[in-house]
Amino acid sequence: MKSAKSPNHEQMLNVAIQEARKGLDEGGIPIGAALFHADGTLLGKGRNRRIQKDDPSLHGETDAFRNAGRQRSYFNTIMVTTLAPCWYCSGLIRQFKIKTVVVGESVNFSGGVEWLKQHGVEVIDLHSETCIAMLANYIRDNQEIWNEDIGKE
Repeated sequence: MKSAKSPNHEQMLNVAIQEARKGLDEGGIPIGAALFHADGTLLGKGRNRRIQKDDPSLHGETDAFRNAGRQRSYFNTIMVTTLAPCWYCSGLIRQFKIKTVVVGESVNFSGGVEWLKQHGVEVIDLHSETCIAMLANYIRDNQEIWNEDIGKE
């Protein structure tokens, strides 16, 4: 049994998955994220809303980060995301010294995972079949939008 001080990464991922589903229902890219305190307390959640808000900077991780509001420190936080963070979001993680990232999947896109690990960030990849399938289906049906999202010509 997990202690109260040991957060349940699967439960945390479920928060991000719900955000990804909301984004998909809104006509956006199904990527969700949530920022938690290391004790498992939810600080903020969000989703990729680039399409919905016509804002190229509104990725899932940045939305969750913004929705968490200003924190005195981010060292004892955990970023949970349905997809490996892109370079932009990886930079956010490094800039604010978030020490743990829980990733739903890195099959469809590996982003900055290796770079984060090289810089001492603990990356926990849950290899979620739900996350893999949700994004794979989206990419299959929306290749042009996906390429735009990852900066591919």
